[in-house]
Amino acid sequence: MIELGGGAPAGDLIKDVSEADFMAEVVDMSQTVPVIVDFWAPWCGPCKTLGPALEAAVTKAGGAVRMAKVNVDENQAIAGQLRVQSIPTVYAFWQGQPIDGFQGAVPGSEIDAFVARVVEAAGTGGAQPDAGFAEAITAADEMLDEGDAAGAAQTFAAILAEDPMNAAAFGGMARAHVALGELEQAEAILNGAPAEIGNAPEIEAAHAQLALARQAEGAGPVADLEAAVAADPADHQARYDLALALVAAGRSEEAVDHLLELFRQDKEWNDGAAKTQLLTIFDALKPGDPVAARGRRKLSSMIFA
Repeated sequence: MIELGGGAPAGDLIKDVSEADFMAEVVDMSQTVPVIVDFWAPWCGPCKTLGPALEAAVTKAGGAVRMAKVNVDENQAIAGQLRVQSIPTVYAFWQGQPIDGFQGAVPGSEIDAFVARVVEAAGTGGAQPDAGFAEAITAADEMLDEGDAAGAAQTFAAILAEDPMNAAAFGGMARAHVALGELEQAEAILNGAPAEIGNAPEIEAAHAQLALARQAEGAGPVADLEAAVAADPADHQARYDLALALVAAGRSEEAVDHLLELFRQDKEWNDGAAKTQLLTIFDALKPGDPVAARGRRKLSSMIFA
């Protein structure tokens, strides 16, 4: 089988997907690589033009993105859940959630731009950090995990002195200052990141951690909020506030569980606040973090149930 530039076999990049394997091939797969979903039907004229053009653009991306083709005649439940009202409709999924899309046939240049936008949003197509700095970044991350935020900040700063475009170091230094409680300094660091790396995953993750830290500033004592939820499990505000307090206490897994329960009880409460907060927590956790991976799967299963 021919290998593409990104190392993925051509046959693995584009698949026909049904209701039976949508969770595995789209939602789960999108945890590590973005998946573009093409909703089509055999009788749809524009689909016959759009589909091959989209496949060509995905193939050209060399493994940075994958494609799932869903025949709406055979999979009406999925189309209904995603509110597909006309075809062709295209959605891009990243980490279990739709992040972009369009309807109708579009010119080839727009298709290429769409695929490039999806790849950029997921951060799967950029250059890898210099291997010489990778060990230093790993060491600084370990310092941060072990509670030495000041030491981690110094290490990240030293890396940036040598490599001012290192997104991992920028994000790491901001996270270190968040851990130190220096939120204004963390915000200044992120605002000072070069525009070229402003959308890098490491920068976005640091922004999410900063947002969580700011929200947690007004959270009440964990014990009081746990008592309130125990007294009234349907008290959505108390459960939401408890999740914020748990995040501030470094208990992200418990926070995710409470927000998932809130989402299960009332998806639309406070304009979907549970889902929004869950996504912020997932963004703030490290790539591949088991808490984020498990939480995303559970959230996606609730959304598409």
